[in-house]
Amino acid sequence: MIYSIRHITGFAYQPAVRESVMEVRMQPRSEGTQRCLNFYLDVSPHASIMVYRDFLGNTIHHFDIPGSQAQIKITARAIVEVQPIPAPQSAEACNWSDFDTQVDQGDYWEMLLPSRYACSTEALQQFARELDLKRGATPLETLLDLNQAIYKAFDYVPNSTKVDSPIDDALQCRRGVCQDFAHIMIALVRQLRMPCRYISGYLCHDNKVPDRSPQGATHAWVEAFLPPLGWVAFDPTNNLVASDRHIRVAIGRDYADVPPTRGVYRGEATSELSVGVYVSTVDKPLPEELAPATVVQSRAVTVAPVDRSHEQQQQ
Repeated sequence: MIYSIRHITGFAYQPAVRESVMEVRMQPRSEGTQRCLNFYLDVSPHASIMVYRDFLGNTIHHFDIPGSQAQIKITARAIVEVQPIPAPQSAEACNWSDFDTQVDQGDYWEMLLPSRYACSTEALQQFARELDLKRGATPLETLLDLNQAIYKAFDYVPNSTKVDSPIDDALQCRRGVCQDFAHIMIALVRQLRMPCRYISGYLCHDNKVPDRSPQGATHAWVEAFLPPLGWVAFDPTNNLVASDRHIRVAIGRDYADVPPTRGVYRGEATSELSVGVYVSTVDKPLPEELAPATVVQSRAVTVAPVDRSHEQQQQ
């Protein structure tokens, strides 16, 4: 399947700020069954854009705007081809003994250790006890069961948590967004000594499939290492094994490694972040204008090491 993607991000400041510096992770990855055929990034006000890759192979676009600005608009466009992904079968996956041998022989420690948002807490341990978390008959069955358990245990409620919310917020109220569900699953899977990582990207919605996550926003899911199949993707938000509808943009230990935008500015202002995402097959026309699916307002802040108003929660 070939997809057309438009991702528009707007920042509005009152009063105007100056010297904005930002990095953007919006270019889909090219690997495995996925190829990014075309990518274009436009920034207004105009800025010179530098491109590089981080230690996990994610493409990062970096720019700075030295002058005064009341608004910044970032528009990313991409054409991506994703080949069908066969669903993993029990006969193809290994047993626990072979699994442990493969993990011990590989370099997976970064995806086994706790990370900033995917870490153990008392609320997580309580949830693990509710699930009677343990290794099941096979690694694949364990992951499928956990994927379904998280789907059933939590309600999907947009804007019920914040971009930097710890997993306890979703665990205590039993609702959240895909970013929260991915972090909870990663933390639980790692407790079972299974390498697991965070995936940032897009989901192309199909009217025939009742996805909980809405259109108009970025998406997040997880990948667990499952020899001999390699990294296998699970979407706890929608109780899915990821398919060719899932378009991968960036991988990381958790969200902290892969925010679509991150930056700082100089000045003191209230800010508003708006995000609109449109994903469709190439035979469907893109709309001329996208209504923002996410709007976040913040109080007045001054420049800081990391300014959260420049980060987008994955809804």
